[in-house]
Amino acid sequence: MTDHVSTIAAGARASEAAAVLAGLSGLPRHDVAVVLGSGWVPAADLLGETTLDIANTDLPHFTPPAVAGHAGRVRSLEADGIRVLVFLGRTHLYEEHGVDAVTHAVRTASAAGCSTVVLTNGCGGLDPTWQPGTPVLIKDHINLTGASPLHGAHFVDLTDLYSARLRAMCQSVEPGLAEGVYAQFRGPMYETPAEIGMVRAMGGTLVGMSTALEAIVCRSLGMEVLGLSLVTNLAAGMSGAPLNHEEVLEAGTSAATRMGSLLAKVIRELR
Repeated sequence: MTDHVSTIAAGARASEAAAVLAGLSGLPRHDVAVVLGSGWVPAADLLGETTLDIANTDLPHFTPPAVAGHAGRVRSLEADGIRVLVFLGRTHLYEEHGVDAVTHAVRTASAAGCSTVVLTNGCGGLDPTWQPGTPVLIKDHINLTGASPLHGAHFVDLTDLYSARLRAMCQSVEPGLAEGVYAQFRGPMYETPAEIGMVRAMGGTLVGMSTALEAIVCRSLGMEVLGLSLVTNLAAGMSGAPLNHEEVLEAGTSAATRMGSLLAKVIRELR
């Protein structure tokens, strides 16, 4: 498949999913999309009133969740007049469904009318002052996946990918929020201490296996992007303790209420 045809096909799949969503929700469009990463799922209950809750596979071309802790559901919420489309869980590059599967949710959100997207994740932190449960605004990213979510000669300016306006809005809601640079690895293995040293030398302060590829596609589609990480563990080699998936989920879940409240306030400021 040529690059041009691949781009058209990805857009057509998203439009098909958005049309089915409109039929199921009874809404011709949504305003804001939220992708909830590892440990963030309980926050969804605080974002607004749920009017639709379906499995992501009820929409065309979505893949079922492959990892414990990734819910694989889609909700339509009403938040004081703002229609919010929430993806509980995401497809990761390490699942080997390809980059279009990774970005299908955000493409669908754009096709559904969303002009703003909030991308969240659970991640490792390189700043020793960020204890598990610390929220960090993403101000920039480093794509270490070796992959591009765009097809062909599709040039996109990423200078201000993570919206300064939306970050300032978060700071007004919760002053003192830390900001960091997120480095996305392909996964599924966690990083080695040497790789963490490389990220630190490159200016990265957060590491994970999601978000960057989605953010690039969002920007290519003209969406305003807010990235928010939840530090679930210190990065490899920093604490002397091994990393495991269960601890990542536990740390994220314990901070979900605070994160949900923060996002609920920010979403309502978007009107």
